[in-house]
Amino acid sequence: MARRSALLLKQLLAASQSSDTPNIISSCSRFIPSRSVTYMPRPGDGAPRAVTLIPGDGIGPLVTGAVEQVMEAMHAPVYFEKYEVHGDMPRVPPEVIDSIKKNKVCLKGGLATPMGGGVSSLNVQLRKELDLYASLVNCFNLPGLVTRHENVDIVVIRENTEGEYSGLEHEVVPGVVESLKVITKFCSERIAKYAFEYAYLNNRKKVTAVHKANIMKLADGLFLESCREVATKYPGIKYNEIIVDNCCMQLVSKPEQFDVMVTPNLYGNLVANTAAGIAGGTGVMPGGNVGADHAVFEQGASAGNVGNEKLLEQKTANPVALLLSSAMMLRHLQFPAFADRLETAVKRVILEGTHRTKDLGGKSTTQEVVDAVLNALD
Repeated sequence: MARRSALLLKQLLAASQSSDTPNIISSCSRFIPSRSVTYMPRPGDGAPRAVTLIPGDGIGPLVTGAVEQVMEAMHAPVYFEKYEVHGDMPRVPPEVIDSIKKNKVCLKGGLATPMGGGVSSLNVQLRKELDLYASLVNCFNLPGLVTRHENVDIVVIRENTEGEYSGLEHEVVPGVVESLKVITKFCSERIAKYAFEYAYLNNRKKVTAVHKANIMKLADGLFLESCREVATKYPGIKYNEIIVDNCCMQLVSKPEQFDVMVTPNLYGNLVANTAAGIAGGTGVMPGGNVGADHAVFEQGASAGNVGNEKLLEQKTANPVALLLSSAMMLRHLQFPAFADRLETAVKRVILEGTHRTKDLGGKSTTQEVVDAVLNALD
């Protein structure tokens, strides 16, 4: 479906410089309905929704500002409650947690995590406090963006609350530190169910579990056991397993073989950033974190660009990832027409190739990309 839409969009763009424009547009119009009849809102669904907004650190205010501009231009039925949160704070302020619990949805820029020391990651705090147990990153080829590999469309679903991120570390004796990796059957089954349910609802054909059970036989063994049990309940979806080191090699050589990937916490971080780099870079990959009651949308893979001072000084941060993440947020809020409009505009700007930031081979500033997206909305 995505490839067919991309082909039609290419034809439309090419047609703007061709004498055959009316014929091509007429042909395309047979496939693209003027409006959708597949979504019937319930009474009151159009009421504006409050969304907690955390601009964050570094380039965060720049890219969240881009989203605010686009939402205002679209007259999207959302409004933001903005809070200042920074990675060097000892904890997420209680009023921010309360806002997210009230609104159920949050959009955030990156939060820098200090290296070493006694300050824990606020990103991890948010996930645990709100029980955002599933991280989802969609890594896919964007039409018009040339990459080494084609036909990449990978969804990485990562367990978000335990594993190596449990934060259970201590110094046994001077010079010896012990860090505990915690894996539970409850959390493993929960993330496996989410991955298979996602595959089922989105017409995905395969779920791959990533592990290191050949070495961590009990911990990763429990994760695999849980995935296998859940897989039996979805006979229409192919299930396979891959060791994490082989997974990385396969990702950079034949990424098109993967569909949905389900992973423990640390592996998912590595796999998602690797897949993002293969499909076009962290600046264009959307993502989010979801639990039973709350969802936080953010750039899918950060890979250290949050604190890139040069991007901040030159105002050349790529806003595409967070714009696409905000389209995911709009669908989550049951505003599919606004989500489709935003996503189509972003993809058109990428396809045209005139306005791109440096990470995509261009020279545009963040604002120039935003302006191009605003023009593409019309």
